[in-house]
Order: sequence, then structure tokens, then C-alpha cells
Amino acid sequence: MYDEQKFALRITELRMQRGVSARDMSLSLGQSESYINKIENGKSLPSMMGFFYICEYFGITPAQFFEFDIEDPRLTEELKRCIERLSPRQTGHVLDIVRDILE
Repeated sequence: MYDEQKFALRITELRMQRGVSARDMSLSLGQSESYINKIENGKSLPSMMGFFYICEYFGITPAQFFEFDIEDPRLTEELKRCIERLSPRQTGHVLDIVRDILE
């Protein structure tokens, strides 16, 4: 899959998680009604600033945007913040649970 396709699919995935239409997202970003639709259909790419606004809209960093294997980066980040507040013993328990789930 081409990087442009991954980029477009990522926007679609994040937008759908948020439950917002391409039109509403476009307007929220201060763009034309078809802005996000054109990006998702591979007809255009956002400017660098436009990309930063898209990341801000989703509440993620640009690096998190490109972590394609992480379906919901906001949840992953929240889990990370919670784990950072645990003691080493508690963190070990959480790790055991995660390993058990993954088996």
C-alpha cells in the first residue's frame, strides 16, 4: 500500500472513531466542505500546517498519526499516563494482565 493511501486511510479511521462526517470535520478545520473528502479519496494532500491542524483536531501528535498499527492513539496515550503513575509492582501486574490477554 502506498504511503498516500495509508495517510488517507488513517484520517478516515480516526475520523470514524470520533463519529464525525468528513464534511463536519472539514468545516471544523475552517476548510471547504470537501476538504477531508478529497484527502481521504487521494485527490489531494494537506499542507504541512493543514496536517498539524488535523492532528490537533484528533488530539494526537504527528508522530502518533503515523503509528498506523495503533488503532486509537488517544487511548494508548491515556493508558501510558496511567501506567506511569503506578508503582513498579503495580506495573508488573498490569504487564502480566496484558501478556495474558495477548496469549
